[in-house]
Amino acid sequence: MSQTTTIARLATRDADFDARLDALLAWEGVSDHEISARVAEIIDAVRRRGDAALIEYTNRFDRLAATAMSELTIGAERLEAAFASIPADQREALQHAAERIRSYHERQKPESWQYHESDGTMLGQKVSALDRVGIYVPGGKAAYPSSVLMNALPAHVAGVREIVMVVPTPDGVVNELVLAAAHLAGVDRVFTLGGAQAVAALAYGTESVPRVDKIVGPGNIYVATAKRAVFGQVGIDMIAGPSEILVVSDAGTDPDWLAMDLFSQAEHDEDAQAILVAWDAGHLEAVLASIERLLPTMEREAIIRESLARRGALILCEGPDQAVELINRIAPEHLELSVESPEEMVEGVRHAGAIFMGRHTAEVLGDYCAGPNHVLPTSGTARFSSPLGVYDFQKRSSLIQCSPAGADTLGRTASVLARGESLTAHARSAENRLKR
Repeated sequence: MSQTTTIARLATRDADFDARLDALLAWEGVSDHEISARVAEIIDAVRRRGDAALIEYTNRFDRLAATAMSELTIGAERLEAAFASIPADQREALQHAAERIRSYHERQKPESWQYHESDGTMLGQKVSALDRVGIYVPGGKAAYPSSVLMNALPAHVAGVREIVMVVPTPDGVVNELVLAAAHLAGVDRVFTLGGAQAVAALAYGTESVPRVDKIVGPGNIYVATAKRAVFGQVGIDMIAGPSEILVVSDAGTDPDWLAMDLFSQAEHDEDAQAILVAWDAGHLEAVLASIERLLPTMEREAIIRESLARRGALILCEGPDQAVELINRIAPEHLELSVESPEEMVEGVRHAGAIFMGRHTAEVLGDYCAGPNHVLPTSGTARFSSPLGVYDFQKRSSLIQCSPAGADTLGRTASVLARGESLTAHARSAENRLKR
């Protein structure tokens, strides 16, 4: 007998709608005190003992028997060999995806600029790339060559001088596709390290692992906790929560397509979130029927079923305008506008990580090869955050060059303000350059 799929059914007209939606969206990504304490202990050990601590933790957590860091290091020749050895169709797919990702991010590059005022004073902004970045790539069963491309290529386009990658290899299992992607994306060095110890090594440096300026890339709760702990010592991209999709449908899209779009996020893990919003009750019933029929055919059926039961939902709203209100309230990582006129609806969308417009634009195309980055804000942080991009691997310096006339004009204003703050040295520094 087939198992009935459990998924929350909500309607905006219900009295308890707000409370139920809030409960559904609630996600506490902060680790508990016990995990924080263990991570702090690991970071401290790596800071004090360097490579020795890395080898010890890697052997313990990844079930290895390394005696030197050379055994946990992969050089450029090995990356190139992996690229040459993978099947031709995988190599071509990686190349196609890389070309599209690089092309998209080339268009993001900000330029330095400056202008001159009438008195000859120059003001401007200088854009510079970070010197060295670290990329964390999940290993083991969760091997994501697409993550390598999405994290390394924008750094490369930005002009980062050195890209260091860490990827755990539990039980010594190395994913050739991940190494091939690293070669293609211009990664300079790879260390087979994972967990909080890898983050600590990148943040503080060891005898073998160079200290970086920023750490990017997804990981488990230990990685996320470690990234939060070292932030300030280095930059980080974000603290990422589980994957999310919000699909809005006007009832014109094949229900089977929509069911599979929901599955595509739910299969990540049991905490992933898949929500469908529509204003046609019959259409929601049709999608539920597709879910029931298609779910038993999925390889990751158990994970999808658990994800839909925990955090999934089918939401009946009053119309397109209310759907847009829900979008902005949820601020989803991935938003599919599976409607006839997505160009009209997108005008009202203020909060979403990536927006997939039209019936033929499946979110998964963005995961791999559309071009825009798949590292996106989760857990409602699209309210104030953006996708990973070239700008995350660059910084800006302000340029100020005063002419004698400019120093006089600005100095008089600065002097008044400085004396108003009782900062006499500030005032006199400005006054030294006034015209007598």
